[in-house]
Amino acid sequence: MAFLSRPTALAQRALGALALLLGTLGHGGATAQTPVNNSETALKVAFIYNFTLFTQWPTDIGNTLNLCVVGQDSFGTALDVLQGKMAAGRTLVLHRKNTNESLEKCQVLFISPSAMGSLPRLLDNLADSPTLTIADSPGAATRGVALNMNVVKNKVTFEANLQAVRLAKLNLSSKLLRLATEVVP
Repeated sequence: MAFLSRPTALAQRALGALALLLGTLGHGGATAQTPVNNSETALKVAFIYNFTLFTQWPTDIGNTLNLCVVGQDSFGTALDVLQGKMAAGRTLVLHRKNTNESLEKCQVLFISPSAMGSLPRLLDNLADSPTLTIADSPGAATRGVALNMNVVKNKVTFEANLQAVRLAKLNLSSKLLRLATEVVP
């Protein structure tokens, strides 16, 4: 069965929006002056949402997608717009956690730069769980994070680690992967 062979209208619009964002970014439309720049933060939130839309989730995870942020949350209230949104037929529920809390019920885990020192332990604790890991730290994809956002030449981009996605027993849409700046096999 081909993933997203017949995407829903919402999914098509979301992918179009992500492509438009990436296209605009590719032409210098949005700049990132600092890591907490409001437009950069809003773009990263949009990327996280689109990542959830274009991930194929196991059917047995239930009706919610728990989106957890571990470490210092640099999104502020910007991420709160995702609370209650629908993604892949499930409701997003936002949780902010510290590195010592259990992450086993997180289907989406954003690992903040402040938590990268704990990355090996965090990834070990998620072994065999269907958790999409996301970060915005240099080199995170090569260190085992599934999707890593970067700011390159004042543009938000992302890279994908297919081995991390497979270990989590997830699948990413080929349409999403085509937009990645790098795909680690």
